[in-house]
Amino acid sequence: MNLTRRTVLSRASIAAAGVLGGPAIMHWPAHAAEFSYKYGTALPDGHPMVIRSREAAAKIKEESDGKLDITLYTASVLGQDTAMMSQAIAGALEIYGMSLDILAQKSPSAAIFGVGFAFPNYEVAWKAMDGDLGGYCRSLSEKVGLYCMDKAFDHGFREITSKAKPIIAPEDLKGFKIRLPVAPLFIALFKHLGASPTPINFGEVYSALQTGLVDGQENPLILIDTAKLYEVQKFCSMTNHIWVALHVSFNNAAWKRLPSGLQEIAHRNFSAAAMAERADWQVMDKTEMDKLKAGGLTFNSPDTKPFREALRKSGFYPDTKKEMGDEVWALLENYVGPLA
Repeated sequence: MNLTRRTVLSRASIAAAGVLGGPAIMHWPAHAAEFSYKYGTALPDGHPMVIRSREAAAKIKEESDGKLDITLYTASVLGQDTAMMSQAIAGALEIYGMSLDILAQKSPSAAIFGVGFAFPNYEVAWKAMDGDLGGYCRSLSEKVGLYCMDKAFDHGFREITSKAKPIIAPEDLKGFKIRLPVAPLFIALFKHLGASPTPINFGEVYSALQTGLVDGQENPLILIDTAKLYEVQKFCSMTNHIWVALHVSFNNAAWKRLPSGLQEIAHRNFSAAAMAERADWQVMDKTEMDKLKAGGLTFNSPDTKPFREALRKSGFYPDTKKEMGDEVWALLENYVGPLA
């Protein structure tokens, strides 16, 4: 096109007249992020929650026409769990993949799902998490500054690994130096079983096992695999002592900043991702043991009844009930039966 100077000036004059003569109409550029949120997690890239969260983030960006852009930061690159939770509560991090046992540092009753040997199987655990007990914990989260999506992701039952001998009975834990997350109830549980707990963030577990700082650790099979802990451990005891679920949790203010339409898109996609991840976990759980056996781990499945009885005799259940309060304890026992 050949534009003369007069044509350019004429068009500029018309545009200026339009701006001065009426209200300016501003359109948000297509695919420009109005909200750019960081999502931090300690989980490695291969974890099913990370995989499904990435898919959800992509769908959220697409469905919002790019207005909500969520970037995942995995493997503790934004800090360990305790640091990320503090960042999320303060608003420096908009989204955090949170376990309720970590939240217990701020609200002790949130650790109710960490009551040792309480949940006999997945069916009971999910009924509790999707029901009143999970709802109670999510309300505690909001009070300390984090808005949890109501559908949690599976993180599996936790198992104990060791280097010198398998864990067969409670007596095998006497004096056993075990790495634990920085979670008060986990620490209390193993103290009552006679172990010597050492709280260490997950990013430091491999080196702690390698150097002998601790004798063993406990985690779901997927993390034992992805963190290659089988390289520095010899035995895996299927104690199923604690079941853990993870929540996509928004900083309260960051959630409230989102218009209702974006909230709906985020909630729907993260909820769908959680349900898909639960199914992923069940498939994966069936193959992980074979993979870890090939990696050199020897498995055993101890009877858990003596562990529960040892905890009852030691006062763990009554003490935990007193610490957490009758209300949340009653909710727990509605699903698992009498403990204390």
